[in-house]
Amino acid sequence: MSIDPDGASAQDLRYAWFVAAVLMACNTLSFIDRQILGLLVTPIKLELGISDTRIGLLQGLAFGVFYTLLGIPMGRIADHGSRRLLVAAGVLGWSLMTSLCAAARSFTGLFLARMGVGIGEATLSPAAFSLLSDCFPRGRLASALSVFSMGVFFGSGLALILGGLIIGAVGSWRLTFLIVGLPGLLIALLALLIREPRRRGLLRTSSGAAQALRLADVVREARLRIWSVVGICLGFAAQALCNYAQQAWLATYFVRVHGWSLRQAGVTLGTMSLVTGLAGAWVGGRLADRWQRHGVVEGPLRVAVLATLSAGLTFTLALVLPALGAQLALLVPAFFFLAMPIGCGYASLQLILPNQVRGQIGALQVFALNLGGLILGPALPGLLNDYVFRDGQRIGWSLAITVGTASLVSATLFFATWRPYRRDYALVHGEA
Repeated sequence: MSIDPDGASAQDLRYAWFVAAVLMACNTLSFIDRQILGLLVTPIKLELGISDTRIGLLQGLAFGVFYTLLGIPMGRIADHGSRRLLVAAGVLGWSLMTSLCAAARSFTGLFLARMGVGIGEATLSPAAFSLLSDCFPRGRLASALSVFSMGVFFGSGLALILGGLIIGAVGSWRLTFLIVGLPGLLIALLALLIREPRRRGLLRTSSGAAQALRLADVVREARLRIWSVVGICLGFAAQALCNYAQQAWLATYFVRVHGWSLRQAGVTLGTMSLVTGLAGAWVGGRLADRWQRHGVVEGPLRVAVLATLSAGLTFTLALVLPALGAQLALLVPAFFFLAMPIGCGYASLQLILPNQVRGQIGALQVFALNLGGLILGPALPGLLNDYVFRDGQRIGWSLAITVGTASLVSATLFFATWRPYRRDYALVHGEA
């Protein structure tokens, strides 16, 4: 078996960047719908009478169960079917479920609506990874996936900014959910403008025909790269835990400890996260691609080690120092470093995989990321607060412990993966 060459010279990069921009818009919307709950903690707690632990479950487990479990089946659809239709259907579905959160009358009702959001959003990442891997040459893939990942920071920032403005204007968390879910119809139509690119990097038989891979073949391809797959998946699970923890609880920290209003917390933190997150994602992708073009094939993982260590240090210091000015100053580099490795992490696996398994193993990466990040990230600070500190005012310490520990674990895993990753890259591209 052999893998097709990149065929990069045939790519229309202007159209490829258009595809990246559309998928970034989808990702932006997904994170607005996913993260808006983080700003609405206080009014939801007051009306529904639920604990910090249950709020953590709503932000993590409720969304994450189906988002995580359905990712791999969605990846198989992406590897064999229409990726554009998969994206459009998912956008429409999760947007409707976000609006339905407005009708929840209990913890159970809100939990079920958040599960629906997770089902819709499970479609996006596997399809986007596969589409962008076919649209871009490998020397630009980290940058392209970093642009896609900018949706994380557009979405998380806009969830705080727009959420703060909307709830300030309408005064209702229910109306906020309803309004935030409406733009999904337009974004779903935008996704239909994407054309399916020619699939590149296919595994082929000795006769030159594209090989149809069964699930057992997908498992075999993963096992051939087992140490890279495990190291990257677990490393990014720990890194994602940091991002999801701060997105779920940082606004609440400033409301509780510094007496900020929801509007002030949303606009201030949203603006900081938006600007620095976009810069970090772009710099991380460009740095990884630069290292790749200069023969440092593990460049995406080098970016990840640098970024996770720096993020853990700056974020932890920001939350344990008492002065508000120092905290805000340190959060700027913390947000930057938290953003740097995300697109690189997605690219790292795509660069060592044949086409027929990119969506599925990319979904496995998202599966691990969500188990460690989306489910545990929001839950751990709430659990520490309820059962260790037993004090709502100590949420900053809970966040600092969570992010600091997870960052160190993440950097260690990425560093340990460098050597097997070089071998697996050579397996696909014939390079060292």
